[in-house]
Amino acid sequence: MARTTHPSDHEPLYARIAAQLLGELRKGIIPPGERLPGERELATRFGVSRETVRQALHMLRRDGQVSTDRRGSHATLSGTGAEHVPSLDFPVGAHTGEPDGCRRTTVTWETPPPEHAEALGLAPLRATLVHRYESAAADGSGLRSAVTSFSAIAVTEVEELARYRDRANGHASAQLSRAYDWMRKAGLTLHHRDAITRLPQSVRVTRRVHDQYDRPLEITDLTVAAQQDALVYEFTLPAAK
Repeated sequence: MARTTHPSDHEPLYARIAAQLLGELRKGIIPPGERLPGERELATRFGVSRETVRQALHMLRRDGQVSTDRRGSHATLSGTGAEHVPSLDFPVGAHTGEPDGCRRTTVTWETPPPEHAEALGLAPLRATLVHRYESAAADGSGLRSAVTSFSAIAVTEVEELARYRDRANGHASAQLSRAYDWMRKAGLTLHHRDAITRLPQSVRVTRRVHDQYDRPLEITDLTVAAQQDALVYEFTLPAAK
C-alpha cells in the first residue's frame, strides 16, 4: 500500500497512516464490518512502530470510522462498491443521507420472530442472524424501524454474513449496507418481493428475498410513520459475474 499522496511535512506520521486507511475504507478495499489487519501487520506494512499504528486507529475511532472490541478493529464506514445499487439499500427503506445520531443499527444472534422463522424454514427456537434498524428525523418525526432475519442458507453461504455471527451481541453498530452485494458476490441471484400495506398510522413493508433455487435468504419487516396505498412489486437481481 502506497504512502499518503502529497502529505504535509508537518502532518504527524500517525495522521498519514490514518488517512491511508480511511482511503481504503472509502474505496471499499476494507468493506464495512470487516476486521482490519492487526497492529503488527499494519506496522510492518507501513514501516512504522505499533504505537504509531495505535495512534492512527485511535484517530479513526474518534472520528467514528472504525470500532474496536476484544476481537480487534472493524471498519464502520459505509461502503459504496461499484455494483452497489442505491435503490436496493439494505435494509429496505434505509436512508443513506440521514444525519448522524438519527439512525441506529444492531445485529444479534437470536431466535427470530415466529413469522420470520416460518418464512425462512427455520426450526422452532433455532437462532439466526437478526438485524435491527431504526431512524428518524432530527425532530423525531418520520420514524422508521426494520427487523431483518437471515436464513441458515444466507449465513452459511455468504462469507461476510457468517463473520457477523461471532460479534452479533446487539451492542456494536452493524454495517450491513452491502448485504445484497455480498449475496450476489456469493453467486446468488436475488428475487425480491416487497408487499407494502397501508396501516392506520403507518405503512408496513415486508420484503422476502429468495435465490435462483427458490431458497429463502432473508425477510424484513419495515414500519414507516406514513400513509400510502397498498402496493406489491417484484424484481430479480442477477448474481454478480
